Formats: sequence, structure tokens, C-alpha cells
Amino acid sequence: MNFDRLKEKLEILADAAKYDVSCSSSGGSRKNSKGGLGDSSASGICHTYTEDGRCVSLLKILLTNHCIYDCAYCVSRSSNDIKRAAFTVEEVVDLTINFYRRNYIEGLFLSSGIFKNADTTMERLVRVAKKLRLEENFNGYIHLKSIPGASDLLMQEAALYADRLSINLEIPTESGLKLLAPEKNREDMLNPMKYIQSGITQYKEEKKIFRKVPKFAPAGQSTQMIVGATNENDLQIIKVADHFYKNYNLKRVYYSGYVPVLEDKRLPSLTTEVPMLRENRLYQSDWLMRFYGFKADEILDPHMPFLDLEVDPKLSWALRHLDQFPVNLQSADYQMILRIPGIGVKTAKKIVSARRFQVLTIDHLKKLGAAVNRAKYFIDFTAGNVFLRHLTDINLRKLLIGGSTSKFQNQFSQQLTLF
Repeated sequence: MNFDRLKEKLEILADAAKYDVSCSSSGGSRKNSKGGLGDSSASGICHTYTEDGRCVSLLKILLTNHCIYDCAYCVSRSSNDIKRAAFTVEEVVDLTINFYRRNYIEGLFLSSGIFKNADTTMERLVRVAKKLRLEENFNGYIHLKSIPGASDLLMQEAALYADRLSINLEIPTESGLKLLAPEKNREDMLNPMKYIQSGITQYKEEKKIFRKVPKFAPAGQSTQMIVGATNENDLQIIKVADHFYKNYNLKRVYYSGYVPVLEDKRLPSLTTEVPMLRENRLYQSDWLMRFYGFKADEILDPHMPFLDLEVDPKLSWALRHLDQFPVNLQSADYQMILRIPGIGVKTAKKIVSARRFQVLTIDHLKKLGAAVNRAKYFIDFTAGNVFLRHLTDINLRKLLIGGSTSKFQNQFSQQLTLF
């Protein structure tokens, strides 16, 4: 084995994989068998997080950065003059096993450029997972990128050996995709997602009847969208995410701020980056839809199509709906308590439980984990709340902004002037 060449390949293909952010390992439940290697349910080093908050590391690489497509936003586009490389199936398997034995990683995140056609590429990705599972007896976490246009047979096999599958929507809207990647078809992306969704549903039904059923993508599927490469507004983006959560039962939608890497008249200029804060606000909105019961058109509407960069989406909603406040913690239902700025899911559950035994005060709220610097302006305590006099104050927004700090506060940028 030529170790210098292998090292060069690793540098090229690991660097090319950094633009794919959808590598969470949450939801894995593959147990180790006798004499096996690894356990996707007992991971722990760094780089990504499991559903219960544990930090794990994944070997994150492309199988190859050769690609038959010429997508304007992609550094691996066929017309881009870059160093190209490709791993063999055996090289990826050897790297994964050797890195795992040295405790560098807990699993594998494998994507690829598309060479020849979708099925040829997907077949090699599946061979990697199959070889790890059957020949190396590897039970660690495996995340495979599904290739748009891959056959149902290959997707079936991939779901049997991988923990999670994901396929990137890339651009939020079909019109944006046609502009920047005219060779690609949105339907080719949707078909594998539909197949996996159907397979997961069937697996759950069969599990109710049969004791032993082969695992089928036990950690589900996810997708990723590039933000800022085209002129979609935030309302369009979160509506697309909401559609896929409802209709494809996705585990996660990831948002990746466009990183200018290539000069192209269809793209923003190389000197204009999507502010990190916009990406962060989209994740916060995503969280509101998934865990707080918000609908996409509650977070934004056609009159306000972009997320507020000064305040988080939940606080922004509260400031636009002051008629819903103050909220009485002793009598309000759980869903309304969730809508109070500064109160999260865990704290809301604690409040509902604690109020059965005592009348809550602002001191109790601090102990329960609420961000009282925001919540105090929106709550009506039985004993009274002096901060409510600010609820109708025209300067409430400034008061709230002044009372909080953000790690993104130096990231403000005029994203709206890109187009």
C-alpha cells in the first residue's frame, strides 16, 4: 500500500467533505454482537452529537471528488480545476477500521461525487457499508449519502447496512436548482427519500408483529439545503423544511450557509458570504417547528419573509403578538408556556409539574432553568410582576436586546443586498 498516496487522498477527500454539514449521529441503536467491533449506541469523543447530547467523532470523507455534474455552487464541479482523487472500497474500509482501533473515531460519514452514473456510485457506497458490517463485523455508526437517481434495490441494501441515510436537496426551491444545477432533477432526489420513508414505516409495522426484523435505516434520514446561493427568502426555506418534516418524516433538515468558492455570474460575489447569524436563525426556527409547536407561517409571513437578525425567532414572534401576553404560569396550558421567550421545553415541563404543589415566583423560575432576563417581561405571577409595566413600552425591543448578548453579534450583514 502506498501510504503517501493514501495520505494525499485523505487530505483531498476529507477537505472536500467539509461542506456537507449533515453528519449528526443521533438515533443510532445498533448493538455490538459477540466478537464484533464498535457499538453505535455507546459512542463518545467529538465532532458531532447523539440525540442524548453525547459527543462523537466520525471519519467524514468523500469516496471521490470526481463528478459528472457541473453544479455552480460545488467545489467538486466537473469544470473546476482541482486535484481529483478516489478511494477504493477496500481503502475506506481499512481507514475506518484502523482509525476506530486507534480510538480516533466512532463511526463513518461517507459521501461521494457522482462518477459514471448514480447506480455505479451508490453501489460502491453500499459495498463499503456491507464490507464493514459483514466482513469486519463493525457495529459502529455508519451514515451514507444517498445518490439522486439511485435504484430502489440499492437503496434497500443501503438501509440494511447504514444507520442513517441522507440525500441533499441542495437548493431549497426547484427553480433555484434549475438555475445552478440544470443537469439535476429534483424528482431524482425525492424518489430515494420516498423509498426510505416507506421502508422505515414498513419496518415499524413488521416490528410489531415479528420479534426479529432486519434493521432498516434505524437512525432515519436527513437532508441539507444551501442557504444564500440563490435568492430564496427565509419563509420559503422554512416552508420547504416544514413540508419535508410532515411528508417525509425526516429526522433533521440541515442549513448550510453558502461559502463563496467559485466565480460565476449566477452566484453571489466571492467577497459576499452568508452571515453565520442567518444560518443560526434558521436552525432556531427549525427547532421551533420541531419541538415548540410553531407553524412555518407563524414564524414568518409574506409581509416579513426574512428572519430578524437582532432577536431570535421566538422572541420576534412574541414582540409581534403582545396581545397573547402576559401568561399566567399557574393556569396557562403547556403549549402557551412554551411560547414564552426564555422558556425551553425542559423548563416548561418542570413548570407544569411544579405548579401543582406551589405558587410559582420569579425565584422559582430561575431555579427551574428559565432565562429570566427575557421571560420576566411576559409572565403574570400571582403575586404580581413589576416588569410587566414594560410590556406595552415602545422601547421593549431595545430593552430586551440590551439585556442579552450573542456570539453572533459581530456577524450582522446585509444579506438582503446580495440580489
